[in-house]
Amino acid sequence: MSNHWLCYMSVKQLDISGCYLIDLPKFEDHRGAFIKTFHPSHFEDTPIHDFDLKEEFYSVSKKNVLRGLHFQEPPAAHNKIVTCLEGKVLDFFIDIRKSSDTFGKLVSIELNSSSPQLIYLPKGIAHGFLTLSEQATLLYKTDHVYAPSLDKGILWSSVGLGIETNSLIISDRDKSFPTFKDYESPF
Repeated sequence: MSNHWLCYMSVKQLDISGCYLIDLPKFEDHRGAFIKTFHPSHFEDTPIHDFDLKEEFYSVSKKNVLRGLHFQEPPAAHNKIVTCLEGKVLDFFIDIRKSSDTFGKLVSIELNSSSPQLIYLPKGIAHGFLTLSEQATLLYKTDHVYAPSLDKGILWSSVGLGIETNSLIISDRDKSFPTFKDYESPF
């Protein structure tokens, strides 16, 4: 397949500085669909042209699972690209970069497998999501490998999401994160 599909890719700046929503072309025919989620030239003429893929992984979550808000601290901080391969999620993220003009800004976007989109999140953005469908699979691409000792989080309920809490499934780890107000950001 040639790079003619690049002309169909759309990159949109989101309300947090350095965060982008990328619409990907979806080619469908009688066999099904084809969606390219990454290629080194994907971002050549975009503000995220220097993304250097180091690790890729995915999570599978049941309905009402809430994960986040996650990030890695320096020196293992990473830029991240997220996409929903199966199902539907409410994806959300907050700027924890003290020097940013959008510090403390929260954005939420619905991602679903029928509309191929990527979200690009730079270093210093805490990320999470809530599964809206019976099951959802999120694929993550990062430009730094996982560093367990620098894997941190912000308590999701401290950022003003306004999500109904009575049926959420949340890990003990995610429940134990400091609030946004109490977190001392190194960013």
